Amino acid sequence: MLTIKLARFGKAKEPTFRLILTEKTKNPNSAYLENLGSYDARKKVIVLKADRITYWISKGAQTTTTIHNLLVDQKVISGDKIKKVKLTARRKVKLAEKKKAAETKATEVKPVEAAPAEVKAE
Repeated sequence: MLTIKLARFGKAKEPTFRLILTEKTKNPNSAYLENLGSYDARKKVIVLKADRITYWISKGAQTTTTIHNLLVDQKVISGDKIKKVKLTARRKVKLAEKKKAAETKATEVKPVEAAPAEVKAE
């Protein structure tokens, strides 16, 4: 299966990436089928070959989560962003308990103390 992924190149501590089309199981630093653009992470400069990207996606190429979100940002493809983090069932339960505790704490009615009335003496 073909995949569009990022391959890092450039100097040390200056990350620059190529958007490449390659086999899913291949190492991104090895030979690839086609260069589809570049992304400079420090300068936030993105150069895309939008027509080639849409062509390969129409032919069945998959995208990584990061590439999908990048293409949605650049309006090359339409759709919603994909969350990269997967929550385990145990973590979901903890978050639900935390949310429930916060809601009950917010809905508790705290008694308001009346301010002492000041009496003016003449």
